Amino acid sequence: MTVGFIMLVHNELERAAQVARHWSISGCPIVIHCDRKVSDKDYHAFQAELEDLDNIRYAPRQICEWGTWGIVGATLEASEMLLREFKQVSHIFLASGSCLPLRPMPELNEYLSQRPRTDFIESVAIEDVGWTKGGFEMERFTLRFPFSYKRRRALFEGYVNLQRRLGFSRKIPHKLTPHMGSQWWCLSRATLAAIILDPRRGDFDRFFKRVWIPDESYFQSLVRIHSPEVESRSLTLSKFDFQGKPHTFYDDHLQLLRRSDCFVARKIWPKAEKLYTRFLSNDPKVTRNAEPNPGKIDRLFTKAVERRTQGRPGLYMQSRFPRRTQPNRQSTQPYSVFQGFSDLFENFEPWMEKATGLRVHGHLYGSEKVEFAGQEDFYHGALPNNTALRDHNPNAFLTNLVWNTRGERQCLMFGPNDTQHTWGFMVGDPNAQISVITGAWAIQLYKVGVTSEVVRKEAARLQKIEMRQLEMLRADFGKATIRVWSLADFIENPMEPLQEIIDEMTPPLRRRLAEAPHMADLSDFGRFIQRLKNQGMNLYVAGDFSVDRNALSGRGSNPRRPYLVQK
Repeated sequence: MTVGFIMLVHNELERAAQVARHWSISGCPIVIHCDRKVSDKDYHAFQAELEDLDNIRYAPRQICEWGTWGIVGATLEASEMLLREFKQVSHIFLASGSCLPLRPMPELNEYLSQRPRTDFIESVAIEDVGWTKGGFEMERFTLRFPFSYKRRRALFEGYVNLQRRLGFSRKIPHKLTPHMGSQWWCLSRATLAAIILDPRRGDFDRFFKRVWIPDESYFQSLVRIHSPEVESRSLTLSKFDFQGKPHTFYDDHLQLLRRSDCFVARKIWPKAEKLYTRFLSNDPKVTRNAEPNPGKIDRLFTKAVERRTQGRPGLYMQSRFPRRTQPNRQSTQPYSVFQGFSDLFENFEPWMEKATGLRVHGHLYGSEKVEFAGQEDFYHGALPNNTALRDHNPNAFLTNLVWNTRGERQCLMFGPNDTQHTWGFMVGDPNAQISVITGAWAIQLYKVGVTSEVVRKEAARLQKIEMRQLEMLRADFGKATIRVWSLADFIENPMEPLQEIIDEMTPPLRRRLAEAPHMADLSDFGRFIQRLKNQGMNLYVAGDFSVDRNALSGRGSNPRRPYLVQK
């Protein structure tokens, strides 16, 4: 028993000739169809390359255009020639010029000889197919498609829309159930002969000539009528991406192709020299006698599709920017945002660095400068402290910072005076830890020492901004870890919330705080708030403060003893 090959070639004829020679010298008869769009010069050179082989024939050339009948017509004529001229052939294997055998030919012959009546063709009922591309399912069969999708796109779509408006629907031939699947099959001689010699073949051919992409449905449907035993799978490894385009295999896919245990793979990069050198042999040492199982590598292809469509969390690139609906459009790892802490505590950034061992930035979104840790002009990934470049895409600035410093948690200060474009992004980022002391920004106005009209207007402006921030923090899209205290509540017991924040930032270390940062002098802050109220500005986000100077005694400029936390 011998397997014969039908090869459909249209480009990279040198590689196609190399594969054809391999199959021919392995004792496999071949009928080659070369697309009529290939120049006569190239076609004759291709034939000359194989003229010393007596078991190769050439089918009449047709124009084969994607999605049209030409591919099926060429396959049928090549099948007729193969069955007519090579009586010893028991199975017919359909391949393309970009296919590559992965296992020795004696092993394929042995595999098929043990299954003489089995037809290997992916054949799935149309109602069960969920991977069809192009917007057509049953309409592939009930509408007419006389125009080329690639060359005459406007006519193609216009004619489809006209048929839909008129309610046109073709009748499917009697006893024909539409099936679909990969065009690369291996059929027994009996089944292929039955399809070709079917008395109703003329009716079937006329029907499929106007089907959309008939090479994926003609044999797949007719095999269900004539085959006694269908294995709905292909012996050819052919993978497609999320757009319905075939994956191309390169040299670095060598081990992947070996693990598939398939007999043939498509589609191979023409310059994959290592693949052609390794696989175009009948070395018995590589024989595995294993059942073809492309499912063994499906998990890798699934991950590849996910990587291509979703990218990696926090990694942005020019060619594939994440859509807003995708979860991977946020950052790649946890980071912390502090609002009001640098206003309430003096030298808060160096204290936090000492307490956590992490890198703590100032106001990265300050209006005048990007305050990198250590006052650097540039940071990891060549991020500059230029505000114009930062504000061109403030979200990408943050995600680039987090991505470029993977393995090191970033901390940054934020406030109502900063550029606010990225606040909503941080609120919706599950990697963000946002801690807010509301009203703490007023401490900088308090330090001015006056309550002029300018101060009152500035306080009203900043409070309005912070209220918008708080609305976002309460919104449904918020996914960040969020903690909010009013200024009055926070200063009652600052060590507890600080310890809670640091525990979350450094969970393996569980650093216990022995000393609190030095707090600003707020002894007259309550009177400052009252003066603003007297002028008509209610600073309610700061909480309730007494106008009594002694209410905050023990804080501020008086020497302070460290807070001690017992284990």
